[in-house]
Parts: sequence; C-alpha cells; structure tokens
Amino acid sequence: MRVEQGNRRVRAFLGGQVVADTLRPVLVWEGTHYLAYYIPIEDVRAELVENGPGRRSPSRGESTSYTVKVGDVEAKDAALRYPDSPVGELRGLVRLDWDAMDAWFEEDEEVFVHPRSPYHRVDILPSSRQVRVEVDGVTVAESGSPRLLFETGLPVRYYLPKTHVRMDLLEHTDSATGCPYKGAAEYWSVRIGDEVHKDFAWSYPTPLPESRDIAGLVSFYNERVDIYVDGVLQERP
Repeated sequence: MRVEQGNRRVRAFLGGQVVADTLRPVLVWEGTHYLAYYIPIEDVRAELVENGPGRRSPSRGESTSYTVKVGDVEAKDAALRYPDSPVGELRGLVRLDWDAMDAWFEEDEEVFVHPRSPYHRVDILPSSRQVRVEVDGVTVAESGSPRLLFETGLPVRYYLPKTHVRMDLLEHTDSATGCPYKGAAEYWSVRIGDEVHKDFAWSYPTPLPESRDIAGLVSFYNERVDIYVDGVLQERP
C-alpha cells in the first residue's frame, strides 16, 4: 500500500448534490492496480450514518462502515473510515465507494471508471511501420500509417484507420468498456467463415481530449490475433 498527498480539487456527487469537495485528496494505492481517493472528514458535506464494522484490511486495519445521505438520497455502505488504522495518514479520512457515487470530478473535468494515477501515461504516436493483423490466417487489417498507443503497464496497441480494416469481416457487438484516460470503447467480433471471434477489436469513437488521436481508429487484441510489424510476427503478450 502507498499513500500520497494529492493537489487537485476532487468532488463527488450523489443525487445531484455534493457529497465531498476537497483540495486535499489523499491518493491511496490499496494493493491493486488502481488507486482510491480518501477525503478529509472536514471536506465531506454529506451526512454519514454509522452502520457498524466494515471490512478489515491487513494493511489499513479495522474499518467502520457508513451510509451516505444527501437530502432524500442515500447510499448504504458507501463510505469507510479507519479511525485506528496503523497507517496514521488514514485516520482522519473517509473512503467513498467510487461506484456508489453518481459522478466524480477532478477540478471541472468529470472522471470515469476509477481515479486517474499521476504516474500513468498514455502516449499516442504516428508511425510509418507496416502493420498487418491476421485472424486464423486471414488478413483482417493492414496499414502503413498506424498510430501506436503506449500505456503504462500494458502492451503497445496498434490503432488502424477503418479504411485499412476489413470491416466486412467485423460484426458490431453490444459490449462496451470505459477507461479514465481514453473514454468509452465499442467492440466488434471477427467472423472468419463460420467461426466468430467475440470482441477481438475495439474503437473509441469519441475519446477523451488527451486521447483524441485515436478517435475512430480500430485496434485488435495482441493477445488474440497475429500481428506482423514490418513483416515480423509479434509475440503475443
């Protein structure tokens, strides 16, 4: 676990009302890939109604669970406190459950899915490498003008213009995912003959501003397809 003082204004909303508004968020990596916001109790505007003991953490200690109430709206077990935590920085803080809130903002920009790490980078670079994507030996995409997306902790992703993709082999699905750095993604399956490979490709039609260079481009899971770069088959991550 790691604890670090943040310096961005963070706000949480529930039922159209402010639950918390702080200039002193504490960033806590709780042993997972994602961090959580912890809010000073003085900056929590909602009423916190104690429910009793919450979950115990090996690193943070015993917790107390609270229902968050703002006006006529409430979210049960949506807040935790660690008043006697062995980690002293956490004792005066409140952990609000991300998904229990209606919206989160850093400054005046809404943040989706989970808090953004100050150490997570997304770099999108134009390239002249020749990228070819095969599924079951069939070329489904080929481009000499891909954009390469380098994201902390993930394999490089190759984003290709739709005009360089065999869209006739792709079938749009109802799947969707969200990323706090890139936005909301839509998905396609790849059909080769009678075989359908579900959700092998995705695209961000309206990405967040920092990732606008991949808007409308299509990428394929390196883990599931064969990708050749300048004629060299890439190892599947």
